[in-house]
Amino acid sequence: MSALAGPECQFYAPPQRVSRDLSHRRVGGARRTWPAALCRVRPRVPGGPAARTTYPAGVTDRYGSDVLSSDPHRTGAYAHRSTARDEPAELGLVVEDVESGWVGAVTAVEKSGGMHVVVLEDRHGRTRTFPLGAGFWVDGKPVRLVPPARRATPAGPTTAGGRRLTASGSIAVAQDRARVARASRIWVEGRHDAELVERVWGDDLRVEGVVVELLEGVDNLRDVLADFRPGPTRRAGVLVDHLVSGSKETRLVAETLRSLGPRAARHVKVLGHPYVDVWQAVRPERVGLQAWPDVPRGTDIKVGTLAALGWPHADQGDVARGWKRILGTVRSYKDLSPALLGRMEELIDFVTEVPE
Repeated sequence: MSALAGPECQFYAPPQRVSRDLSHRRVGGARRTWPAALCRVRPRVPGGPAARTTYPAGVTDRYGSDVLSSDPHRTGAYAHRSTARDEPAELGLVVEDVESGWVGAVTAVEKSGGMHVVVLEDRHGRTRTFPLGAGFWVDGKPVRLVPPARRATPAGPTTAGGRRLTASGSIAVAQDRARVARASRIWVEGRHDAELVERVWGDDLRVEGVVVELLEGVDNLRDVLADFRPGPTRRAGVLVDHLVSGSKETRLVAETLRSLGPRAARHVKVLGHPYVDVWQAVRPERVGLQAWPDVPRGTDIKVGTLAALGWPHADQGDVARGWKRILGTVRSYKDLSPALLGRMEELIDFVTEVPE
């Protein structure tokens, strides 16, 4: 064969893989020498490893650069006896039993006679049971069916059917993404009120898209609602401490609703509990008391409560730590007084009744 003018590469080319436009094609496989223009050649780097033998454009190397690195019959795109992979037998997975040819969807994975078995239901509704392991195909590939991973047991309280409950007793709703907040709002008097609401109703409020804001004292109620401008699609719910007949809180609420006028006031609901402070809405048994102490007039309710409990109460830091201890005893709605539970549920219903 005459020498070629340019660089060359050599390879074994079966007849079916030789391009039709090569004039010197011949019948039968042979070791051929081709012009470098037809080859994808990686030049040798001086001092480096030998250049790889490459193939003409359009010819695929099914064996790779190292024929001993793997078995091409069992791995790769051309494998015709693929190595079986582990496949969890999840419900609904369609598999074929190689030996019998039975094709069906997984309906159950059980333990029977000391071994795991899988129940397959075919398209006619008939079922057959097979032992888990090798001998199945999924999408034309061999697999070893293995038991599916155990699902984590839901944390916290659950229904009899195993569904998770929120701290408020509602059935938990899984959310994949954040909910856009509603225009309606709920206000509470202070930070401790907000933390207690979050502890029990936080999951529910996030699902409903309801934001809870701070009044920083019932004295600010009038200005807050005037700035909010409640309306048909912007309802305001307000939770007030010590809302009892003759209290300062009751008087301020009445004055605020009158100042709004009847048209705006019907889109506002103000409810409250009878306790001077929201601490007392937690069942006293949770902190080892039969009843919350009667704090003398003129003594701060929080400081007096901590003193009665025998807890530190010298400064605001002690008060904050004392509240954290009380809040930490609240596990669910069962640890709160019905006087607070009912009012909060009413407010959530009120602000979520309006269409968005």
